[in-house]
Amino acid sequence: MIIKVDEFIAFLYKCQDKGFSGFDQIILPVRSGNKDSDSFYFAQLSKSKEFDIDSYRTVDPLKMFFFLPREKILPQTFDNTKRLIVGAKGCDIRALKVLDKAMINEDFVDPAYFYWRQNTTIISADCTDIAPTCHCNLVDGHPYAEANFDLNLSRYKDVYVVTSGSEKGEELLELLKKECKVEPGSPEISANIQEQRNKIIRLLEKQNEQYERNNEFEKLKQNPMDNWSDESKTCIGCGACTNICPTCYCLILNDETKAEEFVKVRSMDSCQLNGYARVAGGSTPRPKMFQRFRNRYLCKFLFMKSNFDMLGCTGCGRCTEACAAQIDFRQVVNSVLNAVVD
Repeated sequence: MIIKVDEFIAFLYKCQDKGFSGFDQIILPVRSGNKDSDSFYFAQLSKSKEFDIDSYRTVDPLKMFFFLPREKILPQTFDNTKRLIVGAKGCDIRALKVLDKAMINEDFVDPAYFYWRQNTTIISADCTDIAPTCHCNLVDGHPYAEANFDLNLSRYKDVYVVTSGSEKGEELLELLKKECKVEPGSPEISANIQEQRNKIIRLLEKQNEQYERNNEFEKLKQNPMDNWSDESKTCIGCGACTNICPTCYCLILNDETKAEEFVKVRSMDSCQLNGYARVAGGSTPRPKMFQRFRNRYLCKFLFMKSNFDMLGCTGCGRCTEACAAQIDFRQVVNSVLNAVVD
């Protein structure tokens, strides 16, 4: 299905002003106020902000809407907020699938995460540009969502090709048809969309050609500890990489009960922090910085792959962007893999 870009934007404002589908919040990427920066952040739809649905991924990961930095788990007091998030990118959509497997499964269902997933509709959008640290092509990803979205937008000139991916997406699509002028797709536009996708893939391949590797990630575990120590020398253990990562979900559950009110609060934690996993006696499984540094790479490429049959790195590049020590995640992976001799 094809819809004019202007028609779609007008539809979003109608949803906001008239409460179509009961959405309380409509959230999409807005451009940073810094004129020298092409950064994007998620924010609520507003005519006073310059938004960009296409381009590339936001600074803040989609995870932040489902796995909050701090949230009361018990007693459950969710406010019945229904949200529409527009412009999520392929790397974040893949990351959300990892979190779904971790937070909603046969053994465990996180009540807060499950609530937000149920009450949020996601419209993803193809990337039309790349950030300097983007590298989804190195982890078998693509600059567009392939599944796990409700609707997806692929822009070509002044139109969007809209694809449905779920029952929620079908319901929203029916509303879109009622409120806007839509047309059927065409082989010509589909071919142009594919060529546009291929163009972005070529940009990614050129940007990351120096980081090309064989992806034999078992070698990460085989690499001598001295090499990991060298790679982590500039790391300060601030936890920025894990806080901004779209698939990290380490948490700490605090008892904040007062008087007769039983309260449990979940907060984000980080395996990079010195006190992570410390027990009452003061011991910790990874007391050295290089051990914690190594653990993050093993988690992304081995542990999550084993647990969820998916890599924990989606190639968004946010960890490199956020690192105070300017450690390039891609470079570390290459250096460690290349240091292992068969």
